[in-house]
Amino acid sequence: MARDLLAYIESQMNGFSKGQKLIGRYIVDHYDKAAFMTAAKLGEAVGVSESTVVRFASEVGFEGYPQLQRALQELIQNKLTAVQRMEITNEQIGNEDVLQKVLNLDIEKIRRTLEETSAADFDSAVEAITRARKVYIIGVRSAAALAQFMSFYCNLILRDVRLVSTSSVSEMFEQILRIDENDVLVAISFPRYSRRTVQATQYASRKKAKVVAVTDSRTSPLVEKADSVLLARSDMVSFVDSLAAPLSLINALIVAVGLSKREEISESFAKLEQIWEDYDVYEKIEGNQSDGII
Repeated sequence: MARDLLAYIESQMNGFSKGQKLIGRYIVDHYDKAAFMTAAKLGEAVGVSESTVVRFASEVGFEGYPQLQRALQELIQNKLTAVQRMEITNEQIGNEDVLQKVLNLDIEKIRRTLEETSAADFDSAVEAITRARKVYIIGVRSAAALAQFMSFYCNLILRDVRLVSTSSVSEMFEQILRIDENDVLVAISFPRYSRRTVQATQYASRKKAKVVAVTDSRTSPLVEKADSVLLARSDMVSFVDSLAAPLSLINALIVAVGLSKREEISESFAKLEQIWEDYDVYEKIEGNQSDGII
């Protein structure tokens, strides 16, 4: 509904009450600002009560105002420029209590990710990755960090993992040229969605490969060609993309794949530990060693 929300509000304008018309007109004309206003602030901006705003949300088909607000945020997330993101970040967070506000927003995203991600899709993604001959992983721009993280750990537990470089379109297609029905493409993208990542999913789908999409919404362009859709919230509209929830989801995916191949992994890690010891990969620290093993 998010894509058609503004058009729907416009089409229903004549049937709204006077107060609802004020709300509807403000949302249509200033949806980028309305998306981050509380019901009380939106009511104050147009001169109506908070309860009128809540009733308006129900009038246009939502259970409550938070659902309307989320729909507006999804609508604008892929449209905002970096400058607009910076302006909204300043309005929403400002310079006070930045640490607390940002971490609490990330905690909320992880909670919503847990609620909204399909357990069935998660299980099917784990199975597809575990059974695949080759696993291709692609992520562009800020999502490249997520792709690199997943590639690093998957390379330790799977036999053939390819991190797709996307410095050019031709180079990307050269790397996935031979993908087929025995393989999996894990495509990671969040607003503003990468066109190259979308193109990679389209190509992989044509070649009958399984496609696992890690993205933020069912309206994401990655969803159309995906066999498994893993939703992770990253909707703090800021000049910095929030990757806490996507990283947590990918972490869970890696752990689940690892557990399904625990016997092979135990053998592999035993060999790796010997290699790390022989070649002094890690600094030797006496006493309690609390760092990770990798």
